[in-house]
Amino acid sequence: MIIKIKQPQAIWDKGQRGNQEDTIFPAIGRATAADRLFIVCDGMGGHEHGEVASGEFTKGLADFFARHANPDTPLTDDLLKEAIAYAYQQLDKVDDGNYKKMGTTLTLIYIHRGGVTAAHIGDSRIYHVRPGKENLYVSRDHSLVFDLYQSGEISFEEMKTYKHKNIITRAVQPGEDNRTHPDIIHITDIEKGDYFYLCSDGMIEQMDDDEILRLLSSSDSNEAKCQQLIDATVGNSDNHSAYLIQVEDVQREPADDLITENEEKTARCNALNIKPMAAHDPNEGVVMAQDITVSAQPQPVAEYPVVEATAVEPVPNASTRGTGRRSVISRLWPLLLIALAAAAVAIYLALGNRNKKDVDAEQQEVTIPIRPVKPPVPSNAKPEPKNNIERHIQQREQEQEQKQRQEPRQSTDNKKVGPAGVDQSGKKEEQTQQPGKQQTAPNIKNGVKKQGTRLQPNRQNPDTLSA
Repeated sequence: MIIKIKQPQAIWDKGQRGNQEDTIFPAIGRATAADRLFIVCDGMGGHEHGEVASGEFTKGLADFFARHANPDTPLTDDLLKEAIAYAYQQLDKVDDGNYKKMGTTLTLIYIHRGGVTAAHIGDSRIYHVRPGKENLYVSRDHSLVFDLYQSGEISFEEMKTYKHKNIITRAVQPGEDNRTHPDIIHITDIEKGDYFYLCSDGMIEQMDDDEILRLLSSSDSNEAKCQQLIDATVGNSDNHSAYLIQVEDVQREPADDLITENEEKTARCNALNIKPMAAHDPNEGVVMAQDITVSAQPQPVAEYPVVEATAVEPVPNASTRGTGRRSVISRLWPLLLIALAAAAVAIYLALGNRNKKDVDAEQQEVTIPIRPVKPPVPSNAKPEPKNNIERHIQQREQEQEQKQRQEPRQSTDNKKVGPAGVDQSGKKEEQTQQPGKQQTAPNIKNGVKKQGTRLQPNRQNPDTLSA
């Protein structure tokens, strides 16, 4: 898109301060319709320190944009961050290490082929106003009162009168290890006649957002509007600095579809997002039936045509826009919650009935008991006795049988059998009974020769020995 602007209007006044700590770019009286970069910085830190901080930082930004930015191409966030980093370096060079740190706020807009890029730090503000309609964007202050409001410590109305409303939570300062970064948004919803208003906090001490909208929505010239802004801030105690830029024309291009989507409505740095809804009259838009006097004499219908009453909707403005829609939504919320609760109860009851049917079905199932199969009893096994007496008798019988089996085994163990199956135990007893006689070898049966000869096994009978 190609954006053309009218002659910018600048405000740069000391106000009730003894010195001017604000810096604007272009300098007072030097802005033209060809300019694309506009800056307003509010210095802080006491005499000389504030104006040094705001002046050096503004100069650093202007030098970088003059050498590296091209308004015929969209401005990227990376290039903007490089410009801010360069301005920080220039500010560090003039830092004298004073215990009372100097610093400055920042408001900046850059008009380029991709729309308008806005960035801010501190409590100086940026406005995007569509005259006669609404404030599209108001930068959210980096201040203590905004943080207290968001945390619920103070109300929206108390922000205007809070005693520490001049304390800011974000500022540009030299010599910091962690640099303060600005809030950046991309604006593409731009129409002919829109205003961009950059100002220090001294310009809004006695004016709110609605008053700025009404002032810029008037039919006066831009010079007259600028003077009205100056007159409205005469009694403020701070410096007064601002730039008022109006869009003269916007030419759309096919490449605009590739531009980043407008971020004003969804930007977290938009103060309009936290503004509470305006009070709504519940009877707004409701037509009340008036008392009708009925004549005793019936009249012909043709002489009294029936006219249907229609409700006339109020014309929406900046303060009441969307209130009717919000009221309808607020009335539908209870019905929606009731419907959801009813659906949840129905689902719960359906699941309960289903579980009950499953349990009843399981209980109605017929189960056939299976008798345990006893192992087969061996044929030679004796039946188990029925009582203790029979068990005792059976045990005695088993013990006697076992004893009888052991007796022949012991008798055979006591005998000694010779090589030919002859019992030699008797011979031995006889020899022991006659110790005085000379013992001779016994005769060997089955073809075994006497003692003194060599015995050999008989070939015909291997179990016998032969001489």
